Amino acid sequence: MRVCFVSRRFFPAISGMSIYAINLVRQLIARDHDVTMVSQYRGDEFGKGVYGGGPPPEVPGVKVIGLEQLGEQEANEGTANFERDIAAIIKTIVREHAAKPFDVLHAQYGYPTGWATLVTGQRLGLPVVVSIQGGDGHWVGSCCETHRQAMLRVLDHPQAVLIGGESFAREVNERLGTPIDRFTYVPGAVDTDRFTPGTLGADDTVRILYHGRVDARKGVLDFIKACARLSGNWRATISGIGPDSEAAKSLVAERDLEDRVTFTGYAEYADVPDIYHAHHVFASPTYAEGFSNTILEAMASGLAIVSCHAVGVSDCLRDGENGLLSEPGDIAAQAANLQLLIDDAGERQRLAATALAECRATYSWDVVGGMIAEIYRDVAGNGAPPPFDPELPHDPACRFLKQPHLL
Repeated sequence: MRVCFVSRRFFPAISGMSIYAINLVRQLIARDHDVTMVSQYRGDEFGKGVYGGGPPPEVPGVKVIGLEQLGEQEANEGTANFERDIAAIIKTIVREHAAKPFDVLHAQYGYPTGWATLVTGQRLGLPVVVSIQGGDGHWVGSCCETHRQAMLRVLDHPQAVLIGGESFAREVNERLGTPIDRFTYVPGAVDTDRFTPGTLGADDTVRILYHGRVDARKGVLDFIKACARLSGNWRATISGIGPDSEAAKSLVAERDLEDRVTFTGYAEYADVPDIYHAHHVFASPTYAEGFSNTILEAMASGLAIVSCHAVGVSDCLRDGENGLLSEPGDIAAQAANLQLLIDDAGERQRLAATALAECRATYSWDVVGGMIAEIYRDVAGNGAPPPFDPELPHDPACRFLKQPHLL
C-alpha cells in the first residue's frame, strides 16, 4: 500500500509527535508499505530554539519531504500565515500523487496538517486518516472561529480519526462536541527494543529525570517548585528544550537549586535511552497529554514514575499501581510523591517493575503498528471523505497568530 504520512514536527524537533512519526514510518516500512513523509519544520533561529528545528533527516526506505513553515515564521515580523503553509502541503501531496498515486493519506495533528490533508483527500478522491495528538485536542479550536471550524471538519469527515485513549476523547467531546464513537482508540507506543531497563552503579543518590519539552504546560516549573521541597540525597536532571527553558533556569536559580538540578539541553533521540538509564525516577507533572511518549519510554526503561491525574496520563498510569499520581498543579502532593520514592527503594522497584511489564504487553510498536496498518486496510479504496466546505472563515483574533510555535 502506498501511504502519504503528513507530520507537523519531525526530528530534530523536541516533540512527542516526532517520536510517534519516526516509529510509525519504521513500522510501515517493515510491513512493506511504500511511504512518503511530508514534514513541516521551522528553519528560523527562534523556531530552532524552541523545538530543535531544521530540515527533517533521511529515513531509510522512506521518501522524506521537508516543508519549511514559512507562513508560521511570518509571526517573527507580525502574524503567522497558516494558509501559506497549508497551501504548500496541499501542493506537495498533489504533486507526489500525480507522480505515483497514493492509497491513503494520514495526517498527524488536526491543524494545520490534518486540515490540509483533508482538503487534499477531497480534491484527489483519497481516503484520509487523522491522528489527534497533543495540543490540537487540548486547545486548538478554542482559540478562534477559523480553527474551530477547521477542527470540527477534521473531526467529522476523515474515514478514521485516531486518538490515544478514552480520557482524551472525552476532553475533545466536551470541548468541541465530537461524538465519542467518531474516534478509534490507538494508544501511544514505545520502541521496547530501544528502551530497556539499565543498571545504575553503586550510588546512594536518587536521580530524578524530567525529559521532554521544557514547557510550563508540561509541568516543568511545577517540577522545579516541588524539588525545592525535597530532602535527602537526590539530584535532578531537566533534559530538553522548549518555550520555557529560560524561565525554568531562572526559577532554579531563584530557589537556590543549581547544585541539585542540572539542565542538559537538546538530546539526540539515539542518546535518550542512556539518559533514562542514568536515573531512578521519572517526573512528568503534566497538565494534559494526547498519550505521553516520554512516560511510555520511562516505563520501558524501568523507572518509577511520578505524574498527574491528567488527560492522556490516566489512560496508562494508575495511582499506586504503576505510578504515583497527584492533581496537576498540586506542588505539595507532587513533592510528597517524589519524596516517597527518594526514601523508599522498595517502592521504586515495585512501581517500576509493574509499569515495565504492562508496557511490554500493551504499548510496544509491534502491537500499535499492526493496529494502524489494519486501519489503512479498512479505509483503502473508500474514496474521498464525505463532502464538506473547504473554505474557512477568517478570524484575526487567534492567539496562535502571534505564537504559532505553541500550536
